[in-house]
Amino acid sequence: MAVAVTNCCFSALTSSVKLRSSLACQSRFATSQRCFGSIIPKATNHRRGISNPRRGSSSSSSSGQSKGEKEAVSEKKIPGRSNDERPSSYTDANSGRGNMGRSQSTSFRSVGTQRKEKKDFWFDMKEQQVEPENLQDADFLNAVVKSILRKIFSHVINTIIWSEEILECTERFVHSGVNAFMIGDGKLLTNAHCVEHDTQVKVKRRGDDTKYVAKVLARGVDCDIALLSVESKEFWEGAEALNLGRLPSLQDAVTVVGYPLGGDTISVTKGVVSRIEVTSYAHGSSDLLGIQIDAAINPGNSGGPAFNDQGECIGVAFQVYRSEEAENIGYVIPTTVVSHFLEDYERNGKYTGFPCLGVLLQKLENPALRACLKVESNEGVLVRRVEPTTDANNVLKEGDVIVSFDDVRVGCEGTVPFRSNERIAFRYLISQKFAGDVAELGIIRAGKFIKVQVALNPRVHLVPYHIDGGQPSYMIIAGLVFTPLSEPLIDEECEESIGLKLLAKARYSLARFKGEQIVILSQVLANEVNIGYEDMSNQQVLKFNGSRIKNIHHLAHLIYSCKDSYLVFEFEDNYIAVLEREAATAASSCILKDYGIPSERSSDLLEPYVDLWGDNQAIDQDYGDSPVSNLEIGTDGLLWT
Repeated sequence: MAVAVTNCCFSALTSSVKLRSSLACQSRFATSQRCFGSIIPKATNHRRGISNPRRGSSSSSSSGQSKGEKEAVSEKKIPGRSNDERPSSYTDANSGRGNMGRSQSTSFRSVGTQRKEKKDFWFDMKEQQVEPENLQDADFLNAVVKSILRKIFSHVINTIIWSEEILECTERFVHSGVNAFMIGDGKLLTNAHCVEHDTQVKVKRRGDDTKYVAKVLARGVDCDIALLSVESKEFWEGAEALNLGRLPSLQDAVTVVGYPLGGDTISVTKGVVSRIEVTSYAHGSSDLLGIQIDAAINPGNSGGPAFNDQGECIGVAFQVYRSEEAENIGYVIPTTVVSHFLEDYERNGKYTGFPCLGVLLQKLENPALRACLKVESNEGVLVRRVEPTTDANNVLKEGDVIVSFDDVRVGCEGTVPFRSNERIAFRYLISQKFAGDVAELGIIRAGKFIKVQVALNPRVHLVPYHIDGGQPSYMIIAGLVFTPLSEPLIDEECEESIGLKLLAKARYSLARFKGEQIVILSQVLANEVNIGYEDMSNQQVLKFNGSRIKNIHHLAHLIYSCKDSYLVFEFEDNYIAVLEREAATAASSCILKDYGIPSERSSDLLEPYVDLWGDNQAIDQDYGDSPVSNLEIGTDGLLWT
């Protein structure tokens, strides 16, 4: 499933820095990077021979484009993760590879379409524009640096690797050039997708051949922003940080600066602001404020700044929208989102993320529907479902009508006032909050108006889009390889090998409690002790010796503390695998040695298991197994907020 959102790697005008980072996997984000391949080591090649529609060219943007467009039909929208309901797909600007199903007919790419010559603008910008002859020497261009990233092929990270495969692949690095720009105090900004899974990041100033090592201080996956620092004083000599400007207006001139298409000299493209609205961020599968522009954005532009006529930075270029019906549609992360990211980091010493309300909403445009719900005015949105992991689950009920958020009235289409004469999606107000903040909601319940307080926190995904720390969790017992299901793993596997039922759970089910995971048997390393189970792969394990599995750490705890004679694994569709415990334990070390695997489990599973949930009855329910309806991904309904 190649989804194409082009995380355009931009280099910022003066503050853009060339980052050189040794990434443990090829960037393929279309603002949504799924760099992990098959999470567990493959002992044989019989599964590698399967045709994988997601494994396309990782270097050619043009081939990635055609592939993404052909495969976009098979992409499925993921409700609650990306609320942009336009048919589209996301592709990596650097690699041309697609990302998991965001939509179906068009694609976000970093390969920007060539911008047609426009001699006449809608207003006179002669006095406001930076003149071409002055732009070459503009100080703000020197704040843009080129980043050179060193990446390793993704399957090396995602397979928990045979020693011989490590020897084969560790030197197969890919160098990728992206951008960053100086914001002062020894820090730089770039895109999160530009430095994901990095092993080394280096930056190079404009007009300088010296590369300096940069440290990644924070990654904001949901907002696709990363904060870097360079300790070398030499790097900062004579450098001036960029000034973050205000949110631009429609038709304002915008200049994008970077090092696209592998170039070593700075590139400048110009255009105007076409639209400002809540936009789907492909890398984090989130919905935040975005600036749409018509300036050309190409592969390699990611992480670079966009400027207004006064030389102020108005945002960070990060993705492009590509379809047969549209052209010259690029996106910039506005300074309001950037400021939120920086303030979050300063408040907490780390990045905690944008919060969510955790409710599924429906518009109230129909008069009969409003009358039935006893809503007298033409306003409000209906609460259809509340996520179990959110504080709203303790406050809101299905059937409530939200009519205000912190005393801001919510319209019947789910919009709120924005600036002077505009309206914007209700989610915008939530994105202005920080994790842990409390919002006051005005709701109508059974015809009565009341106010309630709700704490806002980042959303909990049952199947994560990214793997924290870069390495997936895994456990091997008697050759049975278990790992949590994740979008990087799905992205690397064939749909046929995953199965439609498991795919439906991955995309549409809700986490019932924090820490819940879908644990799967990834594959079986053939051995005499597991005879008869060799062909099992990508099967969800539901219970072990009668206990329902909460996450992979829970499964590891149950197995290693088991005193029973048999290890009984219950999978989907009542399939059972049974192993004799002592024989399985004795065979495990031999299997690891035969397949060259250094450890039977990942380091995170060596920590003592702490049961935070006990025997909570809700865990035994199959609430999370029921996918949401198709109405939750329709073009007229509101998605998760």
